[in-house]
Amino acid sequence: MSDAIFTGTDATFEAEVLKSDLPVLVDFWAPWCGPCLMIAPVLEEVAEAHKGKLKVVKLNVDENAATPQTYGIMAIPTLILFKGGELKEKAVGVLPKNKLVDLVTKYV
Repeated sequence: MSDAIFTGTDATFEAEVLKSDLPVLVDFWAPWCGPCLMIAPVLEEVAEAHKGKLKVVKLNVDENAATPQTYGIMAIPTLILFKGGELKEKAVGVLPKNKLVDLVTKYV
């Protein structure tokens, strides 16, 4: 995983995501999820391309159950973009890179 992507937990979610000065794209994922693994390289590219303007956080739903429950995560991968502590966008499933770039570009 690149240094442009952070690992989030239930314990760090508020500080890492909700109180971040930057927009934050959270990837709710699990290591056994094929589509999650498919989107991982695209997330790394987007994180690198927007370094300093966007924070990308991966949250393993198997290890952190409270946060996915709070945001009604029913399927993975689910990507949620937060800005100023507010949920701005939510996408479920594997997004093509251009759609992911379009989603984050509105907020960076």
